[in-house]
Amino acid sequence: MNPLDATKSGFLLCIAVCTFICTFIYLKDSLSTEPDEQKFSTNRAECGFYPDELCSALFMGKTAALKIGSICQNTYRPAALSCVQTSCNCSTVLKALHFITRPLSDEEGSFSLAYIITIHKELEMFVKLLRAIYMPQNIYCIHVDEKSPSDYKAAVQNIVNCFENIFISSKRENVVYGGFSRLQADINCMRDLVHSKIQWNYVINLCGQDYPIKTNKDIIKYIKSKWNGKNMTPGVVQPLHMKHRTQVSYREYVRSGMSYVYPTKNAKTKPPYNLTIYFGSAYYILTKEFVEFTLTDARAKGLLEWSRDTYSPDEHYWVTLNRLHDAPGATPNADWEGNIRAIKWKDQEGTAHKGCKGNVSFYQELQLHSLLIMYYALIAINECASLVTHSILKLSYKTATQPTLLYPTQKPSDTLLQRPPQYPHNDHPSPSCNTSINSTG
Repeated sequence: MNPLDATKSGFLLCIAVCTFICTFIYLKDSLSTEPDEQKFSTNRAECGFYPDELCSALFMGKTAALKIGSICQNTYRPAALSCVQTSCNCSTVLKALHFITRPLSDEEGSFSLAYIITIHKELEMFVKLLRAIYMPQNIYCIHVDEKSPSDYKAAVQNIVNCFENIFISSKRENVVYGGFSRLQADINCMRDLVHSKIQWNYVINLCGQDYPIKTNKDIIKYIKSKWNGKNMTPGVVQPLHMKHRTQVSYREYVRSGMSYVYPTKNAKTKPPYNLTIYFGSAYYILTKEFVEFTLTDARAKGLLEWSRDTYSPDEHYWVTLNRLHDAPGATPNADWEGNIRAIKWKDQEGTAHKGCKGNVSFYQELQLHSLLIMYYALIAINECASLVTHSILKLSYKTATQPTLLYPTQKPSDTLLQRPPQYPHNDHPSPSCNTSINSTG
């Protein structure tokens, strides 16, 4: 057997063994799920060594752990979180919620990021996100959906009042999922940010259900590497199956607690300035110079006006402008590079959990077990491939991957894996998070 055949055989054997192990563990856990549910009773739930024991149960896939966790979470809920829902001392908020109060390195202190966060519900999730990304040298614009309850708006305002570098956008939108209002919310924040006294280098947009898996320093290093001075707007020329988004006019419906976008029979004109329309992610990392360009350039203004009655314009606006050769930080030849999000589409990730109704699924606690199995299986395969290849061909093995994902659109107790940006041929909306769709699906 020649070295190449030996390498192939060894690698295939590793994959087969790892697949068998994963299948065995999965089936074993699935069969034992029902009895485990009976062992836990929310009526006599005891938090024990919280959260260690609870986390262990979640990793093992114990379904009753969710109910117990809900009880324990309320028991151990920070007092400051309840405080911000009324009025409280800012020093209490900063201390109890453990916000970082100084730059953690010289590199971070000299490289400020701007964040645009669009929110409309789940105050606790927003606080967790803000704590995770907060740095005193950064600046944060919070867009609160105009439809949000007044007590929610007041609580967010109480938090914002405690920081000089966090503010609520000067203009609020009634955000409709898939509508122009979602794009307008970002632009409102951008207009505020360019007039800020804080000098920032890049802007990153998030929604209230995002959560980082990389540190502020990691993000800066990633930006400074391949993307130094460039914008990250993953996308391609608008595919044929997406052209209906810009071929007819769409309107937003907001009434009686309902909001959605619907098509009309009116055909749209061609894009202004003979622009080629691209399709991509609604999420980006943009240079300050590019932001200023989008707010002043005639083509950007024309495209914005033309996009008012299109479907999910935030998925074509930024990527289209970033493909212009003379735009600051443009990447005319890029495609899906720079995709920094782990987004779970329901038609790509198997069976959805009960209660999932939308197109985007947020990773939940009960999926930790399967995620860990997949994660360790990948590690085992990579290690095995490394040993086989090194021993026979004397070459080092490196796993070819896309850059590490920074912001999964999901709950904080999640992602260990990434998948390449693959969009199905059916038309699902962008995961803008500002939607009436349940956050769990």
